[in-house]
Amino acid sequence: MERSPSKLQVSIVLAVGIVAVSTAAIWIRLAVNAAGGGGAGLSLVLAASRLLLSSLLLVPTWAKVRWQNVPQALGFAVASGICMAAHFATWTTSLSYTSIAAATTIVTSNPLWIVILSWWWFGERISRRTAVGIAIALFGGFLVGTSETGVTSISTNPLLGNTLALFGAWTISLYLLFGREAQRRGLGTTGYIAVAYTVGALILVPTPMVFGASYLGHPWPVYGAIVLMALLPQLIGHTSINWTLRWLSPTLVTLAILLEPVCSSLFGYWAFGEVPSLGVFVGALVLLSGVGIAALDLSRH
Repeated sequence: MERSPSKLQVSIVLAVGIVAVSTAAIWIRLAVNAAGGGGAGLSLVLAASRLLLSSLLLVPTWAKVRWQNVPQALGFAVASGICMAAHFATWTTSLSYTSIAAATTIVTSNPLWIVILSWWWFGERISRRTAVGIAIALFGGFLVGTSETGVTSISTNPLLGNTLALFGAWTISLYLLFGREAQRRGLGTTGYIAVAYTVGALILVPTPMVFGASYLGHPWPVYGAIVLMALLPQLIGHTSINWTLRWLSPTLVTLAILLEPVCSSLFGYWAFGEVPSLGVFVGALVLLSGVGIAALDLSRH
């Protein structure tokens, strides 16, 4: 029987995962800038290539996974991969139309959807204090997401970009819940991510052709960004977060992920000089306050 890790170990792995996934928006924006503009075609090339490379790097692990007696777990892993594909298709595309701060904040509104789904699906209850913390955090996210409503050099179509990011939030909520169930039903983290990443890649690989996009002929920074996306936010970031779901409530994990837009915004300022508006800064403070309230309450349970 696997020995449970300490709270410190789980916390460190979760922190590393959040920092790693926070770099995703930077590599996507770098690729879009290098290509001279984004759009659905390039975004799907980035999303599919990221998952394809990640799944190929996991091929050697397939032989080490115990596949016996986990049919239900495999079903949840496949469902998680489908949701992951939908998440990356919508959220990656959103970064072609709205700011890093807005896209990452909206996509991390998933605590609301996780709580609703966990209550409806698993019958999980949530305390009043945690609910207040979630509400405060989501209000902070709302301030960030609505602070840039006009067309700017950063946000070319904020309404479209923010809507796509919202779809990304819904699908990643399902992805996290399905991933937790796959691991709880006997599939280890390695086996789970091998299945989920591969399923997501197989779904996304043909989609760029629908928009007339090609995997070839892009500037070399685009391919460099794809490699970095596969290694950092995908293999290190998503895998770390998926592992912590074995030991923590999905609500607590998604609350911690609310720190992603703060980290991504700081990276965006450092890399591209993107300066969020005052609303973003105020929203970030509100968001962090809500995270603190809810996390402290959940940690006591």
